[in-house]
Amino acid sequence: MSLLDVRDLTIRTSDGRALVCDLSFCVDRGERLGLIGESGSGKSLTTLAVLGLLPDGMTATGSVELDGTQIVGASEKRLVGVRGSAAAIVFQEPLTALDPLMRVGRQLAEPLRRRGLKGDALRKAVAEALEQVRLPEPGRIARAFPHEISGGQRQRVALAMALACEPDLLIADEPTTALDVTVQSEMLVLLDTLVGERGMAVLFVSHDLAVVSRVTDRVLVMKDGRAVEDGTVRDLVRAPRQAYTQALVDSARKLESALDLGEPR
Repeated sequence: MSLLDVRDLTIRTSDGRALVCDLSFCVDRGERLGLIGESGSGKSLTTLAVLGLLPDGMTATGSVELDGTQIVGASEKRLVGVRGSAAAIVFQEPLTALDPLMRVGRQLAEPLRRRGLKGDALRKAVAEALEQVRLPEPGRIARAFPHEISGGQRQRVALAMALACEPDLLIADEPTTALDVTVQSEMLVLLDTLVGERGMAVLFVSHDLAVVSRVTDRVLVMKDGRAVEDGTVRDLVRAPRQAYTQALVDSARKLESALDLGEPR
């Protein structure tokens, strides 16, 4: 059984307009799937539906089964038990996930407490979590408020929070888009390394095929809320079946160098 099994997912607004239509895909344990498409293609809404986090006024139908739990129609109490443990998400803008009025260490401690940690063990775990995402001076970072550290550091903190409960699936929603090129590259290497060490599955959302190629095995191309093509990155680059996919290939930043990083996934 797949870790994530999405079948005939449709997401509608309150006035009945469909933003995602009859979408189906699955992610096996340890597999890395990229969702790629232009802005408005339904990628981010799909990831929110996977965690039962759709905005007010939007409803999902179909089936989203995550680690044996049906997400569509589930109660908030049931969803809380799934979020963090079965799947966790890193957003494009880390301030979405971080409380600006709470110190970083205290925020990171919250998911760690769910593992029964407290006292010295909890403080040690917070420091180790910050070290694992390659943050220097973890003590200083833990005492800081989000606005007192850089955007790249905030994104690493958000990643540490997502990994804290050791989820089986990491959802990364354009996690490097707001970063400059150098920091983006470092973040992708870090993400690839940490996910590989833990054997986690990944659902990676991006508009950039070059970025997706760094961390995924397989790609699902979305357009206007529908899946239009899927396959490995190399297959899609060499022989895209859709003109839309060809346009994504043509617009990918540094695509050639991204594909020459080694053997394909």
